[in-house]
Amino acid sequence: MECKVSRQISLLIIDANWDSFPWIDIPSELLQNYMGNKPDHFPKTEVKIAYDDTAIHLIFRVEDRYVRAATEEHQGNVWEDSCVEFFFTPDSDLSVGYFNLEMNCGGTMLFHFHPEAGKERIVIPKSECSQIVCNHSLPQIVDPEILEPVTWTVAYSIPIDLLKKYCCQVITPAPDVEWKANFYKCADKTSHPHWLTWSPVNFPKPNFHIPESFGILKFA
Repeated sequence: MECKVSRQISLLIIDANWDSFPWIDIPSELLQNYMGNKPDHFPKTEVKIAYDDTAIHLIFRVEDRYVRAATEEHQGNVWEDSCVEFFFTPDSDLSVGYFNLEMNCGGTMLFHFHPEAGKERIVIPKSECSQIVCNHSLPQIVDPEILEPVTWTVAYSIPIDLLKKYCCQVITPAPDVEWKANFYKCADKTSHPHWLTWSPVNFPKPNFHIPESFGILKFA
């Protein structure tokens, strides 16, 4: 899998409106694969990604149902909620480690860095998670579950300087630079759990922490 990442000339203002500028002009990627058994609830999940001189910008759009967001603080169990995830190595070399940024539909996030093999994961301090500018269409807490169909979005910007603080080999985005990455959608503790992926993951049970299955982000 390969995703082209377009460059924005001016600093992007993060907006969770899928049809606003510049999102409306950026092609989306569809999460069509799944882990575990094929779920009976398979929400249509799309993502758009762009960059500028200071940050990586993403927006997810999910045509969903059985939506929940009960996690109240950053670095909590957001994967148990209706959640979208961005796992990425800021280089084409997987050995430098990878970040995982997981965000539920209410904008609460988990953000970790996994260094090279044999080293402990790093939990990004909550105070630094606030550097990730975020917008979302649903309230922070969605509990009880929304049972009827609902479309939700989350959008955020990840500062490149924040990545460089934890990974010693961040390749700054520029034309022809490549990173490795995958996009995911999950909802472990909802009434209809599912584990969706952009790049296929060949593993017998749901596990997103398999960087060997990452696809390619190609910056333009």
